[in-house]
Amino acid sequence: MSTTTQSTSTKDQRADAATPASAIATLEQRKADLEAQLHHEVRAMLASWEDKKKSYQGDYYSYTVRGKEIRVANHTESLAHTRIPKISLPAFQDWGEIVRWCMQENVPGEFPYTAGVYPFKRTNEDPTRMFAGEGGPERTNKRFHYLSKGMPAARLSTAFDSVTLYGEDPDYRPDIYGKIGNSGVSIASLDDAKKLYSGFDLCNPTTSVSMTINGPAPMLLAFFMNAAIDQECEKEIIRRGMEDEIRAKVDAIYRERGIERPVYRHGDGTTELPDGNSGLGLMLLGVTGDQVLPPDIYDECKQRALQQVRGTVQADILKEDQAQNTCIFSTEFALRMMGDVQEYFINKGVRNFYSVSISGYHIAEAGANPITQLAFTLSNGFTFVEYYLSRGMNINDFAPNLSFFFSNGVDPEYSVIGRVARKIWSKAIKNMYGGNERSQMLKYHIQTSGRSLHAQEIDFNDIRTTLQALYAIYDNCNSLHTNAYDEAITTPTEESVRRAVAIQLIINRELGLAKNENPLQGSFIIEELTDLVEEAVYTEFKRISDRGGVLGAMENMYQRNKIQEESLYYETLKHTGEYPIIGVNTFLSSKGSPTVIPQEVIRSTTDEKEQQITNVRSVQQRSGEATTRALEELRSTAIRNGNIFDALMEAAKVCSLGQMTNALYEVGGQYRRTM
Repeated sequence: MSTTTQSTSTKDQRADAATPASAIATLEQRKADLEAQLHHEVRAMLASWEDKKKSYQGDYYSYTVRGKEIRVANHTESLAHTRIPKISLPAFQDWGEIVRWCMQENVPGEFPYTAGVYPFKRTNEDPTRMFAGEGGPERTNKRFHYLSKGMPAARLSTAFDSVTLYGEDPDYRPDIYGKIGNSGVSIASLDDAKKLYSGFDLCNPTTSVSMTINGPAPMLLAFFMNAAIDQECEKEIIRRGMEDEIRAKVDAIYRERGIERPVYRHGDGTTELPDGNSGLGLMLLGVTGDQVLPPDIYDECKQRALQQVRGTVQADILKEDQAQNTCIFSTEFALRMMGDVQEYFINKGVRNFYSVSISGYHIAEAGANPITQLAFTLSNGFTFVEYYLSRGMNINDFAPNLSFFFSNGVDPEYSVIGRVARKIWSKAIKNMYGGNERSQMLKYHIQTSGRSLHAQEIDFNDIRTTLQALYAIYDNCNSLHTNAYDEAITTPTEESVRRAVAIQLIINRELGLAKNENPLQGSFIIEELTDLVEEAVYTEFKRISDRGGVLGAMENMYQRNKIQEESLYYETLKHTGEYPIIGVNTFLSSKGSPTVIPQEVIRSTTDEKEQQITNVRSVQQRSGEATTRALEELRSTAIRNGNIFDALMEAAKVCSLGQMTNALYEVGGQYRRTM
C-alpha cells in the first residue's frame, strides 16, 4: 500500500471517530440550550421529581412548619398487613406529563395546592368543628364541653341568636324578647363571652373558636379578644400566687358600686359548672385585668394573648348583602371596620386568628348551585384583597388571616369545590399579587348542606350528610361540621349531635381508603370535573367584571337575582319529581312519608330570657361614666378616621353590644337595601 493510501485511510478513521463524538457533543449542547430555555420552576420540578417520589416511599416524611420539624409516617398498615401509602404519586416518566401534573395538581402542601395546603393531615386530631348555640351563655358552654369531651383539641363553632346577629341587646321589646337565645346563643357583653368560653384555655394551641357573626362582628370579636386577654391575666395571677389579693380587689370594686357581682348561673338558678369546665375565665368575671393588675403586667398578658389566640370570625359583609341579610351597617362602613380589624391584627402581631371567613355556605343555602357558590365566594375574597391593598396593607401581612367557608351538597361539582378553590386562589395570589407561599394557601371550613336536610324521613338525612362529609374529607378540607339529622325540624339534641360527630369519626378512623390523603388524584372524572368547574368559575368572574366588579354587581342586585333564579330551578325540579329526593318525592313509605312533627322543639326558657335582660342591664348600669367616655371615644374615632376596632377593644370592657351598635349607627349610618 502506498504512503498516500495509508494517509487517506488514517484520516478516514479519525473522521469516523470524530463524527460520533462531535454529534454527541452537538446534541448535548443543543439539550443544554433547550433546558436553559425552560422556566426555572420547570427545571426545578424535573430535577426534584425522583427525590420527591423517594421521599414518600421511605418510612417517614419530614417537613418544617414555622421552624419546627414535623415527622410523619408515610404508610399505615391494614388488617391484612398491606402498607397503605398516605400520599400516592403517579408513575410518570415523560417530562411533559410530570410538568403538567406538578403545575395542575402536585402533592399536598405544594403549589398550586390542588390536593391540599399541608403535606399531611394532623395525626393527633380529626378536622371536627361542630356548630352550637342555644339559650344563654351557660347552656351553650355546657354543650361545648359535651362536644369536646374526650377530644384531643377543642374546636368550637358558635351560633348566635338573631338578637345578637343584628347587634341588639336582650330586651322586652316585642320584636326582641321572643328571639332571645333561640336558634343561637345570646351574647350581649364581655361577661357573656367569658361565661360562654369558660373552662377552655383560649390561648392554648389546641383551642380554636369560630364565631358565625357578621354585621356586629367587630364588637363580638372585641368581647372574645378581651375574654382571652383576661384569661391570660387570670393564669398570670395564679402563677404569681395573687389570687387572694385579686379577689379582695374585685370584692372592693363591687362593694363600692353597691351591686352584686355577676356569676355563672344557669336559667334554672343553679351555678354548677358543667363536666369538663375548670372555671378558667371566671375569676375576673365582672371586671377586666387592667382594673386589678399593674399596667406592665396587663400589657404583657395582652400581648401574649393576642399573639397566641386561635380562631375565626366570619365578618363577611359582602355575602350578607348577597344572601344572608344580617346587614346592620352600610356596606362601605362595614368594609371599613373589616379593614380596621385586619390593620389591628397586623399592628398587634395577631397571626393565628382569621379576621374574616369568606363564606359561600349562606350563598348555597339561599339557593345557589355549587359553581355560583364558589365563584361568588372567591370573587368576594378578591374584593377584600383589593380593598386591603388599597389601604396600604401588604399582601403577605393580611392574606394568611383570610379563611373560607363552603357548603357541601351531593351535586357532582361539590366533589371538587375545595381543590378548584385552592387552585384558583393560589395562582391569583402568586401571579397577580406576588404573595408568598403562606398567602397562597386557601384554608377552608366545610359544613354539610342544611338545605339538603328534609322534614320527611328525617333518618335519611344522616345518609346524605355522610356522603357530603365523604366529599369534604376526600377533598382535604381543613375543618368540618356535620349536620344533625333532626336539624330540619328542631335544634339538635345531644343524641343527634353525637351521631353527627360519629359520621366524621367513622370516615376518618374506620374507612380504609380515608387513610390515604390524596384519594381523588389520578381519577379521570375528578380531573375533568376540576377543569370544567374551574372554567365555569372564570366565566362567572367575567360576568361579574362586566357589571363593575363585585360591588358594582351588588348595586344592580346581580348576585341576589342569580341566587333566586337557581333556587327556583331547584325547587321546581324537586316539586315535579324530575330531581329525585328519596323519601321526599320518591320512594315514599307506605304512609306517604309525612312531615315529621317534633315531640319537643328546643327553645330558650323564660328564665334564660329574663336572666339575659337582667345581666345586660346590670352591665349598662355598673360602669356609669366609663361607659359614656368609651362610647364618645368610639364615635370620635370613627369620625376622625381612626381605627374603630382599637376603640372597640376598650369600649367592649364597659359597654353592651347594643350600646356600641347604636353609637356606631350615629356616625356610620344603618343599612338600607338597594331596591
